[in-house]
Amino acid sequence: MIHLDTSFLIRALARNSLEDLKLREWLLGGISLGISSISWAEFLCGPVEPHHVELAARIVQDRVPFVAEDAELSARLYNLSGHRRGSLIDCMIAATALRVGASLATGNLADFRRLESAGLRIVAT
Repeated sequence: MIHLDTSFLIRALARNSLEDLKLREWLLGGISLGISSISWAEFLCGPVEPHHVELAARIVQDRVPFVAEDAELSARLYNLSGHRRGSLIDCMIAATALRVGASLATGNLADFRRLESAGLRIVAT
C-alpha cells in the first residue's frame, strides 16, 4: 500500500506532472492507495476546486483515521527529529503510514527524509 501525502496528491491533479504519471501507473498496476485523515484535511483546506475534491475522493477511497496510537508515535517522531517547528503534521502523516505498513508518496522529500530512520518508506517521483 502507498499513502499519498498532501503535496503528492495536489501535484498529481496537474495533468502530465510526474506525480500524475506515477499515480496512473500505480492505479493501472492495481496498487492500493490510501491517505491519512490528516493529509486529507490538509488537501481539503485548499485552495481546491470541487471537481478536484470529487476526483481525489474517487482515486483515494481509503482515508485512514488518526488514532491514539498515531498520536503517541507522532510525538516520538517529533522528538526524535529535533522538534522542528511546523513538522508535527508531517510526523502525524508519517505515523499513520507507519501504523498501517504503507509507504509514503510525497512531493516534499526534505520534510520526510529525517523520518526514514524510524522506518518510514518514502516513494519519490
